[in-house]
Order: sequence, then structure tokens, then C-alpha cells
Amino acid sequence: MELIRYIHNLKPRHQGCVVTIGNFDGVHLGHQAVIQQLKDYARDMDLPAVVVTFEPQPLEYFSAETAPARLTSFREKVEWLKQHGIDRLVCLRFQASLAALSAEQFVEKLLVEGLAVKRIVVGDDFRFGKGRKGTFQSLQSFGVRYGFDVVSTETLIMQGHRVSSSRIRDALKEGSLQEARALLGRPYCMSGRVVHGDKRGRELGFPTANISLNRRITPLLGVYAVRVEGLAEESLNGVANIGTRPVFDGKRLLLEVHLLDYNEEIYGQHLQVKFYKRLRSEMKFDSVDQLRTQIDRDIEHARDYLSKR
Repeated sequence: MELIRYIHNLKPRHQGCVVTIGNFDGVHLGHQAVIQQLKDYARDMDLPAVVVTFEPQPLEYFSAETAPARLTSFREKVEWLKQHGIDRLVCLRFQASLAALSAEQFVEKLLVEGLAVKRIVVGDDFRFGKGRKGTFQSLQSFGVRYGFDVVSTETLIMQGHRVSSSRIRDALKEGSLQEARALLGRPYCMSGRVVHGDKRGRELGFPTANISLNRRITPLLGVYAVRVEGLAEESLNGVANIGTRPVFDGKRLLLEVHLLDYNEEIYGQHLQVKFYKRLRSEMKFDSVDQLRTQIDRDIEHARDYLSKR
């Protein structure tokens, strides 16, 4: 998969393709169905399959403080899209100049001049251009004018409801990791590089890998039974805490993972943490001894749960 960052890096060789456009946060089963539809059209037309996405996501640009938590970081999104076999990923920098483009300017600059698109696959609720004034119907009109087809994606319904990123966020917030897994088609995971922390876990007798998330907020908070990939051929069992460690008056959001039966130096390693069960919410303890006792219980609970999977 070729990653193309920003419109100005589009070259003549990138012209002529089948395109879909969206945030693709989570790359869930609904997204995967769109990607398969995209690939089917691209194969039939003997053209590259191209996904266009945005960084930051539009809601993060317009309202950073109230934008929902991301399911996937940009790096994670790239990896999942790569695994699903698209040919190119075009990442547009969402900034004032892009937000100011009218619907027709967006079509002309990106879809016609940049990509010379032959077919576009989007939902019938697709909105684009300044003020979100562009609609599916107006995109079809532009297609007639500029010589490309517009086809609607098929909404994926599970258990009577549309598969969506917001539905997965709600499931994660409620601790329904099995529902989130069903909608994603895989366990929910986060990835990042192990960085140096303040060694609090080691002092407690439970050394942890501190993983840099580069996120303002996450869809998960609390303590979880997890499996970790990136250190050995087999995944490693562990207990993860996502929060601010209130017993130490913490303020910064952290992902800390205590690996069961593993005690090697792993600073700098890039790990993938898969979440299987919520053990409890983050709690405020009166003493470090109470915290240590609870961690013992968390480990026992996680070990028992993961041993049966």
C-alpha cells in the first residue's frame, strides 16, 4: 500500500482510480464492507483502489475539546487499511485551506485534477465541502459533468443497528468488549512505544510497560485483562490500566501494562495491546498497601480469565 500525504504530493501516475472517502476510525466491519466493495469495483475496472482520509479528523479540527475519542491512531488506521489490501491511502491535511473549499472546488481539486477518479464509493449521507453543503446528489451531478460514476455503499446492520464508530465507542465506554469485538471483527487494541515512566509500578512490586498513546482522550478507562503482541512469537498475557493513577494524584493519561510471567527490558519496543475483559473501573485508594492488594486481585482475575481463552 502506498501512503500519499497531502494533495500536493499527488503525481500524474496517481490519476485514474476508484475512490472512497471517510474517517475510517476503527476500520470496523462496516468500513471493511465498504473497502471490499471498493476493491471489487477497482478489480472490475482494472484500476487502483484508493481510500481518502483526513488528519486531523474534521471534528478534531472544528472542535478539538469536544471531539469524540478516537478508536484508532493514524498509525493504527494505516496498518489496518494496509491489511485489508487497498492500493493507496491519500491522507489530506484538514486545515483552514481545505475546510474553506466549496463542494465544487473539493471535487475539482482532489477528485478531478488530483486523482482523475473514475468511480466514487460513498454513503448516501455523505457530506463534503465548506459548510458540508455537498451531498450525495450533488456529487452525482458533478460526476455527470466531470465524467465519473458515484455509487452508494451498503450499510452494514448487526443486531438491528448500523455498525458505526460511535456504537463501538459506546460499547467500550460501557465495558462491553465482546460487543466491540463483534463490531470490529477483532479484539479492540491500542498500540504504542514503550517509554520511561516514573517507576511507580516497579516500586509497588508490579513493573509496568508505559506506552505512549499520543492521544488527548481514549474510549477506554479502567483496568483490563489484555494480551500483548510485539515481544515474542506468542502473545503475552497482562493487566492494563488506562487512567491517571489517582492514588498518586496523577493528571496525565497513561496506558500501563503489567506483563504476567515476563520481566525483560523493553524500552523502545512498539507493542500492540489487545483488550479482552474489563476488570474494574479506576479507583481511588486510601493507601499504597490497599492499591497493592487490589493489583494482586486484578492479576489473579486476569490470569484466570485469559487462561480459559
